[in-house]
Amino acid sequence: MDIASLIGFIVCIVLVFIAIVAGNGFAALLNFLDFQSALITFGGAFCCVLASVTMTEFKAGIKSFGLVLKETALNTQEVINKIIELSNVARKEGLLSLEEAANDIDDIFLKKGILLIVDGTDPELVRAIMETELVSTDGRHKTKISFWENLATMGPAWGMIGTLVGLINMLQNMNDPNSIGPAMAVALITTLYGSLLANWIATPVATKLKTKNDDEMQLKEIMIEGLLSIQAGENPRVIEEKLKSFLAPQDRGNGDEGGELDG
Repeated sequence: MDIASLIGFIVCIVLVFIAIVAGNGFAALLNFLDFQSALITFGGAFCCVLASVTMTEFKAGIKSFGLVLKETALNTQEVINKIIELSNVARKEGLLSLEEAANDIDDIFLKKGILLIVDGTDPELVRAIMETELVSTDGRHKTKISFWENLATMGPAWGMIGTLVGLINMLQNMNDPNSIGPAMAVALITTLYGSLLANWIATPVATKLKTKNDDEMQLKEIMIEGLLSIQAGENPRVIEEKLKSFLAPQDRGNGDEGGELDG
């Protein structure tokens, strides 16, 4: 479970809840509940996103919310250590010995690269195959990310549409001064709903998915460089230093210092 995301989602809505009831009591919550506003805002936003993608992509986008709450299992340092271990095996026993080592590896991407090397595939072809898969994976991830980015855009837009609908209905009944205030409040609720959909849910989800995707793409790039270095017969120490260059200075474990933003 990704505790940071869970805490963020919960605390955000709790703070809004506290702001609503503070000084006005729990009865004030009823002022912020309106079925028609929710229907226009959430229904309109999700249906517009649906209209811009396929049904399969829509379902995948909804399901990707679960990825935000799932703790990332990626461990870059562990992968680097594994590659160094493989390079030592290849240096002592030859590339063919890596086939047995591949049986103990769970990562499909890394295992595929090892088997390509064992089969004697040309290094340029190995890179091409691995990078093609990397780009393909990145594309699938970005489709899910764009789902939430589109939803973040549609939320406020449909909130404004709902507000305009409410204002039009209000202006049609200006002969009753007592109804103007409540009607205006209901009209503004749709804007609130749209903002909550965009800034409480959609934008944080898109941002977290981007972060997870960047981390995975970097890890796969490390695997590609490490495997090609092994195939080229480079010294394990050189391979280690090359792969550590992907990490932030404070994560390399050798006392390197980075710029101000690395601190």
